[in-house]
Amino acid sequence: MLTLKHISKTFNPGTVNEKKALDRVDLELADGDFATIVGSNGAGKSTLFNAITGAFYVDEGQIVLGEEDITYVKEHVRSKVIGHLFQDPLKGTAPHMTIEENMALAYLRASTAAHAYFSRINGREKQKFREQLSLLDMGLEDRMKQPVGLLSGGQRQALTLLMATMVTPKILLLDEHTAALDPATAQKVLALTRRIVAERKITCLMVTHNMHQALELGNRTLMMDGGRIVFDVQGEERSRLTIDDLLKQFKDSAGVQLDNDRILLSK
Repeated sequence: MLTLKHISKTFNPGTVNEKKALDRVDLELADGDFATIVGSNGAGKSTLFNAITGAFYVDEGQIVLGEEDITYVKEHVRSKVIGHLFQDPLKGTAPHMTIEENMALAYLRASTAAHAYFSRINGREKQKFREQLSLLDMGLEDRMKQPVGLLSGGQRQALTLLMATMVTPKILLLDEHTAALDPATAQKVLALTRRIVAERKITCLMVTHNMHQALELGNRTLMMDGGRIVFDVQGEERSRLTIDDLLKQFKDSAGVQLDNDRILLSK
């Protein structure tokens, strides 16, 4: 479903602030793969996501999604087939618009119909929104006319997840999407994530700072350092790994100890 071939990105080239954020990254994700990504601050995790979504063009390399080369496709075009959730629950929704209006925008944006933005949501589609909201078990189906800005962080993040997957994306990118939530709410959003990804067989990449999640969620674990993927494990080998094994593999592959305090404290 996703193929990255030798992609690289350097910010502020030729200046004292030059930073090589991605260094000839290669990655292949099969249809339905759910891979977790861990790494130190500045390892290139969010930059990798931004390269995939088209927030910037890579300096070299190729990005193929499905069977389409999207290396130089504009960000707003890619957004039709790529779902993206951020750590900040305030991102991904329009706070002054109602829940129903936010869902309508997300639905129309992902629509493949010509002039979708100029379409109107009918009663059948509104009922579909209500049914989808009821799956969250947060009572939001009875608050569809309320502004999103009145929702809690967990409710907004759950709504954003729903909006990103109403029309099944080719790939879903989760950038520490539960990190800013309280533990109970984070577990609820995470459980919802697992259910939606499994039921719809969505190809997914998830950045996490939690080592338990890195080994327990999905079918594959990646570790990044210095803009590179330094470790990639799946299958039976992954099932035998402990957190200490993962930390040792990082040191062996990257040549340094993992220095992300949030990750180390999650042990």
